Amino acid sequence: MTARILSGKEFAQRIREDAKRQAEALMRRTGVRPGLAVVIVGHDPASEVYVRNKHRACEELGLYSAAVELPAETTKEELLAKIDALNADDRVHGILIQLPLPGSLTAAEPEVLNRIAPEKDVDGFHPVNVGRLSIGEPSLAPCTPAGCLRMLELADIPIDGARAVILGRSNIVGKPMMALLLAKNATVTVCHSHTKDIAAIAREADILVAAVGRPNFVTADMVKPGATVIDVGINRVAPKKLVGDVDFEAVKEVAGAITPVPGGVGLLTIAMLMQNTVAAAQRQIEK
Repeated sequence: MTARILSGKEFAQRIREDAKRQAEALMRRTGVRPGLAVVIVGHDPASEVYVRNKHRACEELGLYSAAVELPAETTKEELLAKIDALNADDRVHGILIQLPLPGSLTAAEPEVLNRIAPEKDVDGFHPVNVGRLSIGEPSLAPCTPAGCLRMLELADIPIDGARAVILGRSNIVGKPMMALLLAKNATVTVCHSHTKDIAAIAREADILVAAVGRPNFVTADMVKPGATVIDVGINRVAPKKLVGDVDFEAVKEVAGAITPVPGGVGLLTIAMLMQNTVAAAQRQIEK
């Protein structure tokens, strides 16, 4: 039996609708319009597309949106000063730095990200938010794993008591995905490049999350029949062809549910960014 296809478009739309309702309720109650500032340094075409997409998403939800465009020769001190100004701006409840930063700023990325006030860190990368997530306190979680979890909930896929296996231990996906699933009472195993017999471990999963950055890494014989497979990978294998970390055509004949690439998890990331911006505004007002 062919797996249920978990459409990123469908679930992203539901997440956006929830965020819009929450934003409208907040504005009616307090008069405050949630706001997001995106900082881009230099002129990377791919980054500029992402920034436009985020601005468009804010407009659709009625959020305040500010695009801060800085020249490629911007110094670290100038960038940090701009972040300080956004931290102090009451119109801005979420701050996002578009990565990668150009030139010599690349080495300063950790310092730059840590300069964002934790309550405005809608990417969920600040050590304070990472710590809160790891101990189960309310926090702003990284958008991609948070989107994966929300999709599982909206799709009515059982998490409580499920065996979850995550392939990949990155700070952006693997580790926060582990914390989010643990908080929902899943039993979680994280595999990485030093894990022995990954295939055998993967076959035990009720929920299998692939985030290794290797095209078609997960094959059908690595998947338990009926499992839910979430493919976070985006790999360019030809100028106009993207594939995930999962061999989609083969695995969909084994899995119970699966996300496609493209058209899957990637669409959830901006939706969760909107959700995080609204949540950040609510918390800042309450505080």
